[in-house]
Amino acid sequence: MSSDNRKIVSGKHLATAESWPLSELEFALTILNNAFNKWIVRCSAAVCKYDLNALEVLTLHNIHHRDNEQRRVDICFMLNIEDSHTVNYALKKLMKHGLIIGTKRGKEVFYATTDEGHEVCEQYREVRDRCLVPGVLSVDGDSEHLSEIATTMRTLSGLYDQAARSAASIS
Repeated sequence: MSSDNRKIVSGKHLATAESWPLSELEFALTILNNAFNKWIVRCSAAVCKYDLNALEVLTLHNIHHRDNEQRRVDICFMLNIEDSHTVNYALKKLMKHGLIIGTKRGKEVFYATTDEGHEVCEQYREVRDRCLVPGVLSVDGDSEHLSEIATTMRTLSGLYDQAARSAASIS
C-alpha cells in the first residue's frame, strides 16, 4: 500500500481486511469527540464565570433546550449516559452555581434553568454562531447534509449500544 493510500485507523490490530473502514471511523469519532468536548468547555468558559466540564455543559443545555423541567433519568436517557451518578454530580454542581434549580415532587426531582442558566445558554449560542457556525458552513454549506450525518451517527449509536449489550453477555 502506498503512503498516499494509507488509512488513518484507531489501531492496526483493529484494521482487518473487512473492518478497516470501521477502525477509520472509530478513530475519527475519537478525535471528533475530544474536539467537541474541548469546544463546548471553552465556549462555556467564554460566557460563564464557572469552570464547567463537558458533561456539566451538556446537562445544562439539555435541561434548557426544551424550556421545561427534566428529571435526572430523562437527562441520562437523552444523553445516552448509563452512569447516572456522573449526571447527579453535574446537577449538584450546576445547582451550587445557581444555573439550575431542582424542585422535588414526590420521589422525583425536576430540574429547570434559572435566569442565569438561561442567559448562559443564550450567550453560548451567540458565541457558537460567531465562532463555529461559519466554519462548519464553509466546509459544507448544505445543512441537509449535516442532518443526514446526524441521522447516520444516531443509527451508529444504536449499533454500538446493541454491541455493548452483546459484549456484556459474553463474560
